[in-house]
Amino acid sequence: MIACGIDSLEDIRSRVEAGKPLTFEDGLRLYESSDIFTLGELANSVRERLHGRRAFYNVNLHVNYSNYCILRCKFCSFYRPYSKHSGDADNGDGYELAIEEIVRRARAAYARGTTEIHIVGGLHPKLSFSYYTGMCRAIREACPHLHIKAFTAIEIIHFTRIAKPRLTIAEVLMQLYEAGLNSMPGGGAEIFDDRVHDEAFKAKVGEAEWFEVHRTAHELGIFTNATMLYGHVETPAERIKHLIKLREHQEISLRSRKSHFNCVIPLSFVPDGSALSHLPGPNGLDDLRTLALARLMCPNIPHIKAFWIMQTPKLAQVSLNWGVDDVDGTVVYYDITKREGGGTTHQELTVDRLRRLIREAGCTPVERDSLYQRVIRDDNTWSVEGAPWSVAYDATTER
Repeated sequence: MIACGIDSLEDIRSRVEAGKPLTFEDGLRLYESSDIFTLGELANSVRERLHGRRAFYNVNLHVNYSNYCILRCKFCSFYRPYSKHSGDADNGDGYELAIEEIVRRARAAYARGTTEIHIVGGLHPKLSFSYYTGMCRAIREACPHLHIKAFTAIEIIHFTRIAKPRLTIAEVLMQLYEAGLNSMPGGGAEIFDDRVHDEAFKAKVGEAEWFEVHRTAHELGIFTNATMLYGHVETPAERIKHLIKLREHQEISLRSRKSHFNCVIPLSFVPDGSALSHLPGPNGLDDLRTLALARLMCPNIPHIKAFWIMQTPKLAQVSLNWGVDDVDGTVVYYDITKREGGGTTHQELTVDRLRRLIREAGCTPVERDSLYQRVIRDDNTWSVEGAPWSVAYDATTER
């Protein structure tokens, strides 16, 4: 029943039920409608058509290798300006991790049963491209079956510029892949709009370059994800246009490329510590609306993730009935925002808590790998369903 005074969304419901792509006008009506319950219901109908009541999580470790960055994005509280004199006052709390330290963290996580290492960082002005290929190669040698999901499209563009001699996007991706890279995250997309780009992250490469990296990755057979950072200077209309552009790219990848987007991750802007700290950031209802719209506007992208670091575990749990089917994973370490870590980089949910959050939302928890293949565990080994190998780990250690 449609409540009195609420704009009927039945025409949109008909298109959703028929599997027809929603238009920009449909998306804007959904966002502006006060009938939030129908919005959640429609998003959940798409989610259940794709995944039933399953909800996914993984056992992962995030590593941010450096917070030095040549960019000065207004929404970012992570970056630090680089000082060549380590320890000087202007060096502040900037850092860069040695490859040996990254491998140490990877090896320790692998021994605890972790299946994925997620690696991103700032655009460091001095590290050579060999640092990044060497990092992948060293992790692969130490942890043969640990999935390496690493480097945003923005980092890939940076690598093309610092490589000597300069490399194309395809050459950078192939060298990383040969060194051990398995897939790519979706960061750096922000909002695909020239006005927003010029106001909030003018020095960063824009929409065309971001899509060029993902197009090339898909042509090479490297699976990627896609993000949208919302709740800063953009409008709801600009969010919807962003999602439609992701959907259109996915249409071509599904039709003619070797791989595609696995997941859309709407990221909730956290103002604290950024040049936009005067803004309030999105509230919980805005989070739910945006997650639901991502599911409705991008039905051809298999998964929608609520990254609990950004939306909080409690809201991520609620979102499992608003179109979301993935709550990410254990994370352990995260330095880009610190909403859940009490101001520290230690931001972690145990497997037990992840599974409990999912069950309490009325869903069935399914552990996945980075490509959404089911992970099978017994007392002391894990493997991917159908794989001819297994990995032994210390099952007594809490994950």
